[in-house]
Amino acid sequence: MRRLDIIDGMRGYFLVFMLINHLVFVGGYWLVEINHRQLAFVEDAQGFVFLSGLLIGLVYARKMLKYGRWEGSKKVYSRAFELYRYAMGLVIAVLLARMVLPGGYEAWWNWLGDTSFSDPTRLVAVATFIFQPTFMDILPQYTVYMLIAPLVIWLVIQGKWATVLVASFIAWMAAQLGLQTIVTEPLNQLFMGTDDQGVRVSFNMLGWQVIFFSAVVLGTLTAQDKIDWDYWLSPKRRLLPKAALAFVVFFVPLRVATAHGLMPDFMIGKFATMEIRADFGPVYLVNFLAVAYGVAWLVVAGPAHENRIVRAVGNVFNWVFTLRFLQLLGRHSLHVYVWHVVIVYAVYYVDQRTPELSQLTKTVIALVSIALLALPAIWRERDRFFEDGRLLPGWFAR
Repeated sequence: MRRLDIIDGMRGYFLVFMLINHLVFVGGYWLVEINHRQLAFVEDAQGFVFLSGLLIGLVYARKMLKYGRWEGSKKVYSRAFELYRYAMGLVIAVLLARMVLPGGYEAWWNWLGDTSFSDPTRLVAVATFIFQPTFMDILPQYTVYMLIAPLVIWLVIQGKWATVLVASFIAWMAAQLGLQTIVTEPLNQLFMGTDDQGVRVSFNMLGWQVIFFSAVVLGTLTAQDKIDWDYWLSPKRRLLPKAALAFVVFFVPLRVATAHGLMPDFMIGKFATMEIRADFGPVYLVNFLAVAYGVAWLVVAGPAHENRIVRAVGNVFNWVFTLRFLQLLGRHSLHVYVWHVVIVYAVYYVDQRTPELSQLTKTVIALVSIALLALPAIWRERDRFFEDGRLLPGWFAR
């Protein structure tokens, strides 16, 4: 199994759990509680952004090395423009649906505010990513990062990877200190709408860029064969896996305490300043580093480790990430992500327009939605899945 296939499986895994987390029902539903985020300050969006950056570095660094800087850069910019089209297309589609569906305005107000085609100021804010409707926020930040990625990739190719990482860390620190408000506050007043919303974003791009561009650096160095992954992810490694485990274990009770309101008031104030998700605060950064390395080590080194427990855990991770269904989703992650937004908005509309659903009904809807995630991927690989009009068997298997 090629490691790129494993990465596709991981991206598919994150897409499935993003869908589960983004489905919103009146009264909630139990399936959303079965998630790794209940035990660590690590979520699907972080993994998705990191793996996207890693693949950007891997793929487009090779193109730059083969075709030159400007040809490689043009391919990245073309991808960024594609992402922008999808982002705007999603907004247009939802606004059109809001106009024609009964009660659409009220059903999606919490997610769209007063956004409509009759408000040019709000449309400008949407087009410039200043106002991002709920669950449509990964594409905008990904698009912005893609515009910067060619320069980052070229700097790393030129051997300036340390400069890139330092600059990325400084930008992350700026986010923790709230320096972006120098720009965002005037913009918030300028674009303030009738719904008292101006700037609306879920992710501070200065904070979240640290995982994207650190991944771009790793991907670019890997494309140049400048990282010996067999050394860093060897079964003989002891210190780094143990350190990663120590950090994860340290944060588990803290995550449980914050998730269930068990942390004392005299602690929560201080802790909360370090755990701001929108800024990708220090708690999230440290957790992500530990979990990312730990999972990578278990996937690569786990199955060959001398300890049977480590082998078992490593084999479980490999089994999950080699499921064909997840790898299918991961190979077409952009289109599946866009489609997942459509599913989430459709389910939310139905839920808002009907009496409160039972837990069984919500679970069935969630499972059907997961299956429907594969539709754009199947369509894009239809020649592989269909023969004489029949779906080929075995695509859910390993």
